[in-house]
Amino acid sequence: MDFGVSEVTETLGGTAIYLIGFGVGALLCSPLSELLGRYPVYLGTLIIFGIWIMAAALAPNIGAQIVFRFLAGFFGSAPLTVAGGSISDIWTTKEKTWAFPLFAISGFGGPILGPVMAAYIGVTGVLSWRWAEWIILITDGLVIFLVVAFKEETLAPRLLKYKAHYFRKLTGDDRFKTAREAKGESMGEVLKGSFTRPFILCIEPIVLSFTLYLTVIYIVLFTFLDGYVTSSSMLGFVPMKRSLTDDRYTYIFEMVYGINSGLTYTIFVALFVGVLLDLVLVPIVYHQTKKQLSRDNDDGSGKKLDRESRLLFAIYGAPTIPIGLFWMGWTDYSSISIWSPILASTMIGFGIISIFMSAYMYIIDSYEVYAASALTFVALVRYLAAGGMTVVGVPMYKNLGPHYTLTILACISAAVVPIPYALYKWGTKVRAKSKYAISPGK
Repeated sequence: MDFGVSEVTETLGGTAIYLIGFGVGALLCSPLSELLGRYPVYLGTLIIFGIWIMAAALAPNIGAQIVFRFLAGFFGSAPLTVAGGSISDIWTTKEKTWAFPLFAISGFGGPILGPVMAAYIGVTGVLSWRWAEWIILITDGLVIFLVVAFKEETLAPRLLKYKAHYFRKLTGDDRFKTAREAKGESMGEVLKGSFTRPFILCIEPIVLSFTLYLTVIYIVLFTFLDGYVTSSSMLGFVPMKRSLTDDRYTYIFEMVYGINSGLTYTIFVALFVGVLLDLVLVPIVYHQTKKQLSRDNDDGSGKKLDRESRLLFAIYGAPTIPIGLFWMGWTDYSSISIWSPILASTMIGFGIISIFMSAYMYIIDSYEVYAASALTFVALVRYLAAGGMTVVGVPMYKNLGPHYTLTILACISAAVVPIPYALYKWGTKVRAKSKYAISPGK
């Protein structure tokens, strides 16, 4: 690479530090979205994110690159960490059954297809690795345009505040106030409530359970991807053309089957196909949810939703992750068709998005107005863990080889498979004992 640093340092600057920034940024973005509203947080963070991505593209040395990537990750966390709250704002309980999967699939599809889009940047020598950053900056500009052109505020308390302000201005009557304004809370009290809530909710059993599950899944995912492609290319850097003796040679496909780096990145399409396969589950789960609400005579508010039905995606998809990892680990031989590990990666993609959808939907519907705060701790822990594993993953493949590394990941992922099944059975009792979660008696 241009900076002449080791592979570990390159991985730290390209991926690990970005993910760590992503996790830390959730501590600011989610509470701010509940305090200031969704719109200003989206717009403000996207603009600042673009500034740091531009700085990363122009970075003169690895130190500057690491700092700029961390700051880009910090401000880039808002769209994913705040989006759960936005989904909760916009859609009814029944509509979220199909609305959230569409968001999740497109949200996961972007990072998965990123390496496909950048497959031959650097490899061909036509464009430098810095173009990976420039493409992100251009995309960020397009998203900012869409936010300005079409996005509106969706947070109910913020909309109510706008409404009260409008009536005060229209009538001159200062009695038009929101409940928060009527209580006369000071700004310090409001800030304290907004920024301490994520830490209060982090000890909730539901939040802890899915924090553990998603942390394990992200450890598995990013360690898995260390062998899938060179880790430094995952979120920014794309390696220069390499020889077969290059120490940064990737393991699962390139080393075993002798294909070039560009084609290796293109195989990411298989993961995306797995993500798309979850669309098959959407009408099934929607039909079951609609039938349950109708059976329980719900009035359209969703109060009678069986929250545990949100776990159906995970129940269908959880076992496919260890199965896919075992499958890939023990068919990843040059004597076996390359299509075997490719199909295994499709199964892994299906399982990962299934867990992600159930985790977010279950937490959103269990905590409703506090959804963004409840998801903050989940994002923080899983991205810190993922950032660390991108550095650890490559030495694992070097020392253990792809077969045993993938087997270890399969065993780790298998250990947490019971979580959605346990919550499906006992989740109602867990929510009933919570001060913040929605339960049938509330």
